[in-house]
Amino acid sequence: MNQPEQVSSEKDLTVSKKAPVISKKDLELINSKKGIKYMLFEEELDHKKVIDKINYEKRVRELQIELIKLQAWVVKRNKRVMIIFEGRDFAGKGGAIKKFAEHLNPRNMHSVALPKPTPIQNRQWYFKRYIEEFPLPGEIVFFDRSWYNRAMVEPVNKFCSKNKYNKFMNEVNQFEEMIMNDGIELIKFYFSITKSELEFRLKKVKSDPLKNWKISAVDKNAIDKWDEYTSYKEKMMEVTNRNNSPWIIIDANDMQKAHISAMEHVLSQIIYK
Repeated sequence: MNQPEQVSSEKDLTVSKKAPVISKKDLELINSKKGIKYMLFEEELDHKKVIDKINYEKRVRELQIELIKLQAWVVKRNKRVMIIFEGRDFAGKGGAIKKFAEHLNPRNMHSVALPKPTPIQNRQWYFKRYIEEFPLPGEIVFFDRSWYNRAMVEPVNKFCSKNKYNKFMNEVNQFEEMIMNDGIELIKFYFSITKSELEFRLKKVKSDPLKNWKISAVDKNAIDKWDEYTSYKEKMMEVTNRNNSPWIIIDANDMQKAHISAMEHVLSQIIYK
């Protein structure tokens, strides 16, 4: 049994709790335009948080430049790249996709976040509506949730029958084998957060009038059904984590580290010039 790959990003900047020490390099960051701006908007003067944010933005910029080079190579070589982002509600999947796509050429990429299937789609082969979103030659596609809805969200919320769930679990590995045999580069991320972090994010979104529209009936059950989700997630990992299509588990409690980890992994997996 393969264990899902754990991805971690750069080491944390460490600051002594007893006597915070600021290096010359960190002091220069704080005294920069960005540093002063961030310090002004912090409720408490937390120089470590400001330094971390500046370093995060610097690293993301470096990685986004490499993603542009990767996309140019994909276009030139007529390659097809598909990256799926799975995880619990509010794990940060959509935010990570935005960071990936922020500076890419929209003509050669798109993101997919499908709504619930229509009555007609419910009578069709389950994978059909996802296949319609697959990358064309020279294209990168990001899936904000994917066919793995049927492995977790649907059975937990009784949106599919036990027979349909079992059928999916029996077919999904063959389905992905066909995808890769057809030449598509497939990368599967699972953004993992703790129960306490989910509770915190859910509460934060509820209290924000600009974001509380995001909360659905499914989201409201996320905490109550935590253990059931965990059980289905573990079964999904057990069956579908394979050498040629492994799950890359991203620690998403810290979104800045999660963005960097995911970007670094993609850039390390595709050999581009």
